[in-house]
Amino acid sequence: MNDDALQQPSELGALSPSPAPAAPPPIQASRPTFVFFGVVAAASLIADIASKAWAEVVLSRRTVSDPSIVLIPDHLSFTLAYNPGGAWGLLTGASEAVRRPFFLAVSVLAILFIVSLYGKLAPQQKALKWGLPLVLGGALGNLSDRITRSKVIDFIDYKAKWVESMNRGVAKLVDGWGITDHWPTFNVADIAICIGVALMGVDMITSRRGNPSAAQPATALAPSGGSVPPAAE
Repeated sequence: MNDDALQQPSELGALSPSPAPAAPPPIQASRPTFVFFGVVAAASLIADIASKAWAEVVLSRRTVSDPSIVLIPDHLSFTLAYNPGGAWGLLTGASEAVRRPFFLAVSVLAILFIVSLYGKLAPQQKALKWGLPLVLGGALGNLSDRITRSKVIDFIDYKAKWVESMNRGVAKLVDGWGITDHWPTFNVADIAICIGVALMGVDMITSRRGNPSAAQPATALAPSGGSVPPAAE
């Protein structure tokens, strides 16, 4: 028999299998962009400014005997109001020389904080991706009122029995607290801020749940398909 024929199987057996193709790298989620940030903030700001302009034009024409547009009887209506202070009447009785610089400084600091925090977001922080620009748009909406009018336009009036019950509970703790079934009149900027703050809270909860435990099982540290080597004796 030919010697070359005898050597052929051994040569084929010596051939090593071709390596498996490398797995494609995982697709990295992109970080939130400032374009998205600006669009969402601008949308909430425009909605606030447009709704306030509508409220001033339409509601200012209402008579004293019928000042409101009722949406849900005994619960929700549109009533024009001007708030020189902050939430829950904060600094309403203070002089303009104190009130205006205070709210301007707080607004500027809040805006700087929001922009700085957004630039540090991780791709998975989707709640903050929406929450921060909503807070910014609302803050800018109320800030524009303070700059141009020294007071904020409010027009959404809500009242309910649970609001009265809450105020009665607060009145037991705070002397002079007014008891009413009306929630403080608010606007679209306030809605955007509240939704944004709620999303920030969601991010805090989900971030804590999503963090891996520091004490991981040893098998998680082993190479894929392998086993954990025994400890050296």
